[in-house]
Amino acid sequence: MSASSTSVPDVDEATSRESLVAPDVPWVTIVWNDPVNLMSYVSHVFRGYFGFSREESERLMMLVHTEGRAVVATGPREEMERHTEAMHEFGLWATVAKADD
Repeated sequence: MSASSTSVPDVDEATSRESLVAPDVPWVTIVWNDPVNLMSYVSHVFRGYFGFSREESERLMMLVHTEGRAVVATGPREEMERHTEAMHEFGLWATVAKADD
C-alpha cells in the first residue's frame, strides 16, 4: 500500500469550512404579529418566559405589533429552537433564523 492510499479522503473545502463556522453563527428567535393574541398577552409571555422587564417586554411587543415581528432572543440554534417551541406552546407565531450580520 502506498502512502497516498492511506491518506485522508478528499473533502469539499467549502463544506469543511462551513461545518467549522456554522456552530459559531448566531441564531435568533423571531416572534411574528398575529390576529389572535392580545398585545397585553404577548407582553405577559415575554415577561414570564424570557424574564424581560415590563419596559423591555412592552417594547418588543410594540415591535411585533407595529413592524410585524421582533427578535426576542439570540444564541445557539438549539436554544433558539427551544424558545420557538415555547412560543408556540403559548400560542404565539415564532420562527428561528440565522442572525443578520
